Amino acid sequence: MVFRALVTDRDEEGLTRSTVQWVPDEKMPAGDVLVAIEWSGLNYKDALCLAGQGRLVREYPHIAGIDFAGRVVDSSDDRYRPGQAVALTGWHVGERRWGGFATRARVAGDWLVPLPKRLAPREAMVLGTAGFSAMLAINRLKDAGITMHSGDVVVTGAGGGVGSMAVMLLARLGYNVVAVSGRPELYDEIKRLGAHRIIGREEMLVESGKPLDSSQWSAAIDSVGGPLLGQVLKKIKPGGVVAAVGNAGGMDWQGSVAPFILRGLSLFGINSVDQPYDVRVEAWERLASLYLPTVYGPLVREAVLGELEDLAALTLSGGVGGRVVVNPRDDTR
Repeated sequence: MVFRALVTDRDEEGLTRSTVQWVPDEKMPAGDVLVAIEWSGLNYKDALCLAGQGRLVREYPHIAGIDFAGRVVDSSDDRYRPGQAVALTGWHVGERRWGGFATRARVAGDWLVPLPKRLAPREAMVLGTAGFSAMLAINRLKDAGITMHSGDVVVTGAGGGVGSMAVMLLARLGYNVVAVSGRPELYDEIKRLGAHRIIGREEMLVESGKPLDSSQWSAAIDSVGGPLLGQVLKKIKPGGVVAAVGNAGGMDWQGSVAPFILRGLSLFGINSVDQPYDVRVEAWERLASLYLPTVYGPLVREAVLGELEDLAALTLSGGVGGRVVVNPRDDTR
């Protein structure tokens, strides 16, 4: 048998190109569970893989797609049965291993989670890695004692996948959310998700020249990194918490130890790649209880495999907001 996939290859000059191909099943990597993929998502990491950036892909030809959802075809893992709805995020699938931009995938059972009954595969991929990462960040704030009564929570990159999900989920949990975004065209949608105030990215990046600015927020979820994270750290209230999720804005920032030793700030990194099975199941169950398709729907865009190379370039330039869900079975476009 064969399956349909977006195959990325690199030529002798180091240039990458992705084409839709039929791939023999025997070329699939080993695994306990064979999944018929119904939906996947286009994430920032996927865009890097398709563009040949970030040194994420180790071997070519490659199939990107760091998350997917579908139904089990066959399994030697007793936790899964044929026809069961499952999802996968992380474990370097789509980076070091073939991923979800295909109609089938064979993976280790330990990497999967059973989908909650309230989530269909498409809804699961609207949430995807972005929603899962946002949920982990919110759980980290909760574990650190940040409640809806602690004060405002600021979310950076609020027009992107992780940021927009964090705004929606925090608002659903009763938090007062301040959103930071450089996408004015998305401000109305960000407010619909539950943000009660929006700050422009350029306003946030204005440098005071001081090690600390006036304290404004009890906590933050930063999905951008770089200089923006540095500015956020200077503005968190004493005893506050920051969860760092992304690095689209860069790996480095200028700062000092002042927020940590003078205000007792805690900075937590959120790793969504290799979380234990029980943590992933719990996060997905909580996501299923909080997600409102009617609220997030306007920020969802559907795509097919043949459109992903162009959409990846647009993603890297900051031109894609919300979530892109990919239907690998659709060959009409």
